[in-house]
Amino acid sequence: MQLPADSPQSVYDLFSRQAARVPQRAFLCVLPETALAYGIAACEVTYGEAYATVERLRAAYAAAGYRAGQRVAMLLENRPAYFLHWFALNALGVSVVPLNPDMRAAELEYVLGHSDAVGVVAIPARHAGLRAAAQAIGRAIPVFGPDDAPQPPFAGEVSAPDAGRDTECALLYTSGTTGKPKGCVLPNEYFLYAGHWYVTAGGLIAFRDDGERMLTPLPVFHMNAMAYSAMAMLAVGGCLIPLDRFHPKTWWQSVRASRASIVHYLGVMPPMLMGAPESKEDRSHHVRFGFGAGVDRALHAPFEARFGFPLIEAWAMTETGAGAVVVAAREPRHVGTSCFGRPGPELETRIVDEADADVSQGEPGELLVRHAGDAARYGFFRRYLKDPDATAQAWAGGWFHTGDVVRQDADGAMHFVDRRKNVIRRSGENISAVEVESVLMQHPAVRQVAVAPVADPVRGDEVFACIVTHQPAADRAARERVAGEIVAWCLTRLAYYKAPGYVGFVPEIALTSTQKIQRGNLKDMVAGLVGGDACVDTRALKRRTAA
Repeated sequence: MQLPADSPQSVYDLFSRQAARVPQRAFLCVLPETALAYGIAACEVTYGEAYATVERLRAAYAAAGYRAGQRVAMLLENRPAYFLHWFALNALGVSVVPLNPDMRAAELEYVLGHSDAVGVVAIPARHAGLRAAAQAIGRAIPVFGPDDAPQPPFAGEVSAPDAGRDTECALLYTSGTTGKPKGCVLPNEYFLYAGHWYVTAGGLIAFRDDGERMLTPLPVFHMNAMAYSAMAMLAVGGCLIPLDRFHPKTWWQSVRASRASIVHYLGVMPPMLMGAPESKEDRSHHVRFGFGAGVDRALHAPFEARFGFPLIEAWAMTETGAGAVVVAAREPRHVGTSCFGRPGPELETRIVDEADADVSQGEPGELLVRHAGDAARYGFFRRYLKDPDATAQAWAGGWFHTGDVVRQDADGAMHFVDRRKNVIRRSGENISAVEVESVLMQHPAVRQVAVAPVADPVRGDEVFACIVTHQPAADRAARERVAGEIVAWCLTRLAYYKAPGYVGFVPEIALTSTQKIQRGNLKDMVAGLVGGDACVDTRALKRRTAA
């Protein structure tokens, strides 16, 4: 399956077509709770109103000197401005670099430098930090607000073709095992195909063309909300309802007030919602299905029975987009087994062992994927920016190596088993252990560090830092004080969720003959430390900081 020949050529092209077709329909909805969090007005923005704003922004960016082939970073949270500036820049062939609002100094410096961003549009509260990051890397990158006139770009005009399906649309950063996030180059085709795939997949996730309303608490700077949610709503002329974040206590109020017909979720959400007392209002909503991943197996069936709609589990990655996506949208869904569906005819898969040999049916192995037909990379990312070796390694042998371990039943159903990559998965965020280690090693008290995941009943994984200090702490009070200082310092350099939730003080960390951490022994060491006198629980320190 590919895009029809007469499909739009860019994200802006799709948006402008829908604005002409259904100008009076709602495109974006800002609920009062989200409006209060952001200090903006609660409202609904129609396609026609959004189009007028996009055209004004498009002209302003063009007048300031922004041209095809450049990149502009955006730190706009889940605000309507995110989409309006994205579409305006896309109309000019300018790629966007979404910034996680939880990023701090070290992360901002890296992404701004690595991406070669020539401008940053951001909420005013983050301007000082962004300017400091730009100064730290020696680039006078202009920083301006979403309501300001765009300032001229840092670099000169870059020659590139007009916006088309193969033109770069966005650069999304994803954590890996190399320590620094990788920049995934995503063309217009990636986003257009994601929306097309979603609204044509059918089964239990069949879409309507008469005004769907999708509620998502997921960040729009991730591929789920940016590619699947936003593009699906554009594809059917529906309304996207982005929340500032997931609020367990007011979730159902938001669902009802928004008149949502579809909701997106992360695995961390069902346990919190099931923990609330049952109510006669539990089924008082219009939701037909939820779309997400990682629901606890034991809660999957009880959640559906209580709230009256299916949680449709799916698998995809930033790199694969909809070029390789699997979804449990048809029965049997094998609820309660970590099943994420059966591959469709547009997808080819292999499940292999460490020697790259196919495993027997039912045996676990790494999932390899590619799009069926002659275009194996159709719908996928184009490449890792400035890292051809990593791109080639990911596509070794003509298959994309996902790093995820799965098993497949006789009926084709796939079940998630574990992650082969050294990535900690906390509340839907991928965290590179090596990235956290590199920052912790800069603290003056730390002589050696190793970071690993530890199971958390709510978050999935939590970050555990095994630390060897230059001066061993004499007693429990000293360990708590040092752990608090290290984590507090870490919170100024990294997003809050990457900071250690536990600090374990150890006398040494086992290394290989090449002086690399023996990762295979880490999980056992961490398991032995949790709850002991050498372990300090620092989870209470991990709080979102004000912007």
